[in-house]
Amino acid sequence: MIIDQHTSLYGVVGYPVRHSLSPAIHNAAFAAKGINAVYLAFETMDIEGVMRATRSLGIKGMSVTIPHKSSVIPFLDKIDRLAEEIGAVNTVVNQDGCLVGYNTDATGALKALEQKIDLKGRDCLIVGAGGAARAIGHILKEHGVRLTITNRTPFKGESLAERLDCSFIPWEERDGCKPDIVIQTTPIGMTPKIDECPLPGNAIKRGMTVMDIVYNPARTRLLKMARAKGCTTISGVSMFVYQGVEQFRLWTGIEPPVRFMEKTVKKALAKAGMGR
Repeated sequence: MIIDQHTSLYGVVGYPVRHSLSPAIHNAAFAAKGINAVYLAFETMDIEGVMRATRSLGIKGMSVTIPHKSSVIPFLDKIDRLAEEIGAVNTVVNQDGCLVGYNTDATGALKALEQKIDLKGRDCLIVGAGGAARAIGHILKEHGVRLTITNRTPFKGESLAERLDCSFIPWEERDGCKPDIVIQTTPIGMTPKIDECPLPGNAIKRGMTVMDIVYNPARTRLLKMARAKGCTTISGVSMFVYQGVEQFRLWTGIEPPVRFMEKTVKKALAKAGMGR
């Protein structure tokens, strides 16, 4: 690709974010579709400054990740209905200077889960209470899943449980819950701290479906432990790809190259030694 005066700019903002594979997946998608665009990582805590720059510099779109998914909202002009109900934004579209917020975490997680399990009537433990937890909890509740929240910070966990009208279990008691599905939504186990695990071994039981939204590494310590116990496991790679697919569609209006994006992520993880 030749970068010139007509090249459109996209990016991801978060802290930390240098580990992100979003540049790899979106730059590959732009190239595959012949779109003159480039996608960069912006590692900063100044979310207000980034949104001002997005508007003033004509940045076409922005992915938003930890810790900005909620704090970005006051600096947007409009918010999609789903993102407003969730209270978190992971995608910003610049419509001629009007910044519109969306949430593709919810649809990405739903797609990944539905490939492995029938969700209706299931019990699910969500580990964490951040933007991803809100998104996933919201859409699962819409699909008939009974939720329980656990979080290291009680106030945040209890607040999310109240928002979702579901149960809360203190962090110290999380191994006493026996759900059908466990969804890990915190950064615990993410590169470079790959030896960390958010759940003790006795919290994972055979027959559970265990999903970790961390995608780097593709197989976290939690997923390795769950697989060893005979659980169905879902890597964060699947959710990551599907939320990126929807971002690409929102930004360009073009049908995304889904399989190519998936292959790009897996290749990048394998190259970094994180694909197993």
